[in-house]
Amino acid sequence: AECFYFLSFCLSLWLTLGLGFNIVGGTDQQVISNDSSIYVSRIKKDGPAHLDGRLQEGDKILAINGRDLKNLRHMDAVELFKNAGYDVSLKIQHRLQPENGPAGHRGGGDSGGLPLAAILVPGLALAAAAVWILLRYRHRM
Repeated sequence: AECFYFLSFCLSLWLTLGLGFNIVGGTDQQVISNDSSIYVSRIKKDGPAHLDGRLQEGDKILAINGRDLKNLRHMDAVELFKNAGYDVSLKIQHRLQPENGPAGHRGGGDSGGLPLAAILVPGLALAAAAVWILLRYRHRM
């Protein structure tokens, strides 16, 4: 039995870089019999989706920028992605993979943790803000 959960998130991506993943599916290119949904087929290494870390190969994309992807031909879906703009909102149905190892083990060489940038960027921003406040108010003491 497959388990799914819904995950909705926004990716802010540069249009010149593309979205960083490939899709399959559509009414004319069904990957699964009697299922014309759009799926992530490949995430490009170091592309925006890979660096964001939330999208995974095999995820079903339900909508892009609020536009439902049901009953679309493959090329029509591709055009929606190409013309998505700079701020892209994806509604994702993510397939939960069964865990077959010790607790916390995901297999496949994936650490399963947060991307390093997701930890470092907010941490550095907080540190910079703390230093700025300290320097600004130190002169008033």
